[in-house]
Amino acid sequence: MARPSWKELSKKIGQAKEFASVNAIITVEPVIIAADAIELGYQTTDLQKVLLTVLEEITPNEYAGTRPPQKSYKQQILGAELFAFRWKSKSFGCETYLKYCLKERCLYLVSLHPHREGKGD
Repeated sequence: MARPSWKELSKKIGQAKEFASVNAIITVEPVIIAADAIELGYQTTDLQKVLLTVLEEITPNEYAGTRPPQKSYKQQILGAELFAFRWKSKSFGCETYLKYCLKERCLYLVSLHPHREGKGD
């Protein structure tokens, strides 16, 4: 069976919720996250609440990453597995893309933006 399995994805979503609930969130590219927040219509000061909401919306069915998961090339999270999801968000009212990794009991937010067709998210 190709990784990640349904069980592994469920666990990664659960861990992301756990880290977000205690605000253990680090943005990998804060300027990009801020620009995408404007596009989605939320304030970056509300990021914890927004992440908790979108993490409730996704399931392993919405996994949009590679199998096995792609590894990050960003220095801060070098080699960490990236988990990407694409779904029709009820809270944003559009198809949305989320990519994160989990490292050292933190959720590292890589992307949260409207899905951009043909951009490779």
